[in-house]
Amino acid sequence: QVQLVESGGGLVQPGGSLRLSCAASGSIRSINVMGWYLQAPGKQRELVATINSGGSTNYADSVKGRFIISRDNAKNTAYLQMNSLKPEDTAVYYCNVGLTRRGGGYSNYWGQGTQVTVSS
Repeated sequence: QVQLVESGGGLVQPGGSLRLSCAASGSIRSINVMGWYLQAPGKQRELVATINSGGSTNYADSVKGRFIISRDNAKNTAYLQMNSLKPEDTAVYYCNVGLTRRGGGYSNYWGQGTQVTVSS
């Protein structure tokens, strides 16, 4: 079994910052890619940012220069530092992890989601 626990969402004013965390635990041999996705009301889930085991990152154009994704491999944890937040960033943010389980086999897991609301 693998669990993903997200934290760090909340209400913030435009221009403010938030830091999301996603901790993976359980039967994990190695983690390949960790990423964040968002889903706004009535819209499809979309990519925010990903980071692979080598530290290479990928960002959606809408967040480049404002958001930073990072990971702590020793803690199996990914972070999303969100700066200069805008009302249009309001969404539920989901962590996604691709990993190899201890018993073998590669699987993809989603976190439970954390609400981010940007409003004055």
